[in-house]
Amino acid sequence: MRYRYVTADVFTAQAYQGNPLAVVLGAEGLDTAQMQRIAREFNYTETSFVLAPRDAAHTAWVRIFTPDREVPFAGHPNVGTAVVLAREMIAAGRPAPARFEFEEEAGLVRIALQYDEAGRLLGAELAAPQPLTRGSQASAEAAARALRLQPADMELAEHAPQVVSVGLSFLVVQLASRDALRRAAPDPAGYAALMPLDGARSIYAYTTDASGDMAQGPTDIQARMFTGRMTEDPATGSATGAMTALRAALRGAGELRLRVGQGVDMGRASLLLAQAEVRADGVWAGVAGQAVVVMEGTLPAPMRD
Repeated sequence: MRYRYVTADVFTAQAYQGNPLAVVLGAEGLDTAQMQRIAREFNYTETSFVLAPRDAAHTAWVRIFTPDREVPFAGHPNVGTAVVLAREMIAAGRPAPARFEFEEEAGLVRIALQYDEAGRLLGAELAAPQPLTRGSQASAEAAARALRLQPADMELAEHAPQVVSVGLSFLVVQLASRDALRRAAPDPAGYAALMPLDGARSIYAYTTDASGDMAQGPTDIQARMFTGRMTEDPATGSATGAMTALRAALRGAGELRLRVGQGVDMGRASLLLAQAEVRADGVWAGVAGQAVVVMEGTLPAPMRD
């Protein structure tokens, strides 16, 4: 049996920018090991698999895989999967959808589709499935070593390097300058000495020194995200949401909105529109962005183990 797939570049309106995603449709016949092999074959930061919902009131059950593991939630797979599914519905002559609800391991992910004035599909905004949680802190020395930087490159006035999550955990590190962010790179020995930490396997580094980067228009934040595979992610919605929620929590009551650039230093400029609100039941985050379909085709099911 062959399965249909669509690839999209997410958090961009331009093909070959942003973060690529593969979406495998009608994946009910695939088991976990087969999904993992397909994700490894695409070798994107994530591949999503769309299955019939377990609760008919929801849109779909979505499973998300990196090349080496399944993850409970991720940002760009939700935005990209929503755009692909909306595109499929419109092409089939069905009404343009306004909202989706995806069942995921981290919880129910609610997504609002975005259209321009002419009704053309642009992108989507997701609401993170969990409120902000804050875990262990890391020393400036350990974080700097993991990123091939110096302790002086760390910005500690607002927060120490800390594990945070709105559905998936990251070590979030604020840097003192855009130059430090540009110089950052994962150091295998330093990374192994620090990570994983409280379930976080990736380091999200960011700076508020963003005025010189105009590839995506003005931004409040520039960021980079490094994985335990020593690779870089062009756009990380789940980490951006967690960082925004952390900054909102530190600021106090109210809503925080940020324009976040990522992927610039690896040639895949991405723009993420993040917001977080401090509520009585916690700090809740959301992330929006555009997406563009790039390729589509079919693939055979891998042999079962």
